[in-house]
Amino acid sequence: MRKSVKSSLAAALAALTALSLAGCQSGASSSAAASEAVSGSESAPASSQSEAAPEGTLTLYTSQPEADAQALIEAFNEQYPDVTVNVFRSGTEEVISKVLAEKETGALQADVLLVSDAATFEGLKDEDLLLSYESPELEGIDPSYYDADHTYTGTKIISTGIAVNTDLIENIPTSLADLTKPEYADELAMPSPLYSGAAAYNLSVLVRTEGMGWEFYEGLKANNVQVGQGNGGVQTAVVNGEKGLGLLVDYMALRSKAEGAPVEFVYPEEGSLCVTEPVGILKESQNQELAKLFVDFILSEEGQKTTAEIGYTPIKKGVEDAKKNMFSVPLTDEKTLPHEIIGEFGAGRVLIKPAVPGTGVIAGGAARAVLELSGVENVLCKSLGTDNVMNVVKATAEGLKEMQSPESVAERRGISVAKIYGWKE
Repeated sequence: MRKSVKSSLAAALAALTALSLAGCQSGASSSAAASEAVSGSESAPASSQSEAAPEGTLTLYTSQPEADAQALIEAFNEQYPDVTVNVFRSGTEEVISKVLAEKETGALQADVLLVSDAATFEGLKDEDLLLSYESPELEGIDPSYYDADHTYTGTKIISTGIAVNTDLIENIPTSLADLTKPEYADELAMPSPLYSGAAAYNLSVLVRTEGMGWEFYEGLKANNVQVGQGNGGVQTAVVNGEKGLGLLVDYMALRSKAEGAPVEFVYPEEGSLCVTEPVGILKESQNQELAKLFVDFILSEEGQKTTAEIGYTPIKKGVEDAKKNMFSVPLTDEKTLPHEIIGEFGAGRVLIKPAVPGTGVIAGGAARAVLELSGVENVLCKSLGTDNVMNVVKATAEGLKEMQSPESVAERRGISVAKIYGWKE
């Protein structure tokens, strides 16, 4: 009689991150580009700059939502309660304008910058405004996520896609190009590239992308797109039903969905547009040691855990984060699955079927990575929905999560495992 062999799979997180980012468009510079992710290892505690308990005042300039910045600071203060962190918060463009104005007047106030994209930091680096600091917490972070000269380091992965109010939109778009179709006229809101760093980065990429270009934005204008300030305004418009669609960063849409709003998030078929919200220290900071502590904390396992708890995708995966996302996949002795199942996520639908020994893993690249991580050696898998990498990976993982062992099926049906397979008892 066959036995069910269990294989543990960490929610396909490593594959999910790597594959989804493979579709991210590259930035303006090689050091700003992030093309692939790696699963991190357990990191050391945030380094201490001195034996005495650190104390003093630190000023953070950020484009992060106020509540998210506050959550990060509170976690930092659990380790360093005697360090006060003052915050100036606005859109990336306004934050940088403030930094440059203060520089010109000789009254630079910021110690640490935490804003949307690496391209922005490249500009500040060119102006010689950033301190070179190689954090001891870089282990487990792919070098493509930080500057080779260590003037800035990515802290998280933020993707832009399409937020959909499902009460208003029946035919859900699957690509950015869809947004220029007449059926979506008057339905789209987007953040302004003059305010949002992510929107500015997206524009810089899309106008240089074959098949998109300025024609894409002209199509949005012809469809009467509503251009506000930041992503927060787009989120509000979609959640409240003022608009059916929004070009929006993923964590805001997913947060609204989790809170019960009729919102779905689509990772576009063209590939996700990703920023890494880097952190860097101003060279003229009068509080460099405290600033280094803050940077170390953000990149540490505890800081990355806080990032995940807020709802972002961490730039490195800690051990505890991986443990929380473990699930088991039941396998037969033949290293196949006990039954057929369809996994679904967003517009992704994946049919997963058992296969006889010697079949191998017959699946597309996105699904194959997840199946191989689960230990499956013989399986047939076919995408029935969108080919968007992110959705396929998640749909495959969701299907595997729902897989039941022969023993559990037998117990539920009140029959033997042998009877399920038609064996003689």
